[in-house]
Amino acid sequence: MNEPKIGVGPHQRPWPNDYKYDKGLLENGDTRNVIDKYRYWSNDAIKADLNMSRVSLQVAVENWQHDFNIGTIIRNANAFNVETVHIIGKKHYNRRGAMVTDKYLNIIHHESIEVFAQAMNDEKRHIIAIDILPGAKNLFKTKLPSKTVLVFGGEGPGLSEEMQKAAESTVMIEQFGSTRSVNVGVASGIAMYVWMQQNVLKTP
Repeated sequence: MNEPKIGVGPHQRPWPNDYKYDKGLLENGDTRNVIDKYRYWSNDAIKADLNMSRVSLQVAVENWQHDFNIGTIIRNANAFNVETVHIIGKKHYNRRGAMVTDKYLNIIHHESIEVFAQAMNDEKRHIIAIDILPGAKNLFKTKLPSKTVLVFGGEGPGLSEEMQKAAESTVMIEQFGSTRSVNVGVASGIAMYVWMQQNVLKTP
C-alpha cells in the first residue's frame, strides 16, 4: 500500500520570480507542514507575512528541565499566530514537537523570571498563569485581556512559586475526570483558543 504523498513536488517551469520563493524548494519540492498559500516560500518570507497579521496574545513557558512539551506549545502558538513566545530559563529547548514552526515565530529568551516580569510590566501586559492551583479562577468564567501573556510551567512541576507571585492571576482549565491535570501542551492549546474566542473570533 502506497503511503500518502506529503507536500508538493518540484514546481513546473517557468518558476515564479517573486523574492518570496525559495529556489531550492522550487527545484526539489516542498514537504513542509505549511498551508497551500506558503508552498515554496522561504521560511523568512513566511515569517514576514505572518508578522503582518499576528494577534496581540503572547505566550511564555518556563524551561528549567528541557521539557519536550515546549515544542508543542510553540506549535500551538504558530497555529494561532501569536505575537511572541517567551522562553524563561534555559535557552535551549526540545524543538522536536515544534515541527519547525519555531522558524515562523518571534521567540525571546529570558534568563530569569524577574527579567521576564519586568519586560511584561514595561509593556503594561497582563501576566496570566495557567495551572491547577488552590485559588485559581475557572477559565470558563475568566475574561482574558487583549494584551495578555499566558504563562505555562513545565510538565510535572508546573509553575514555579516565583512565577505564581509574578502573575497577575492564575487560571485553571476545568476538568471532570480522574487525572489531576491535562498535558501542558494540551492546556496551552485550550487556553490560547479561549483567548481567541474572547478577543478575535466573532460570534454569529
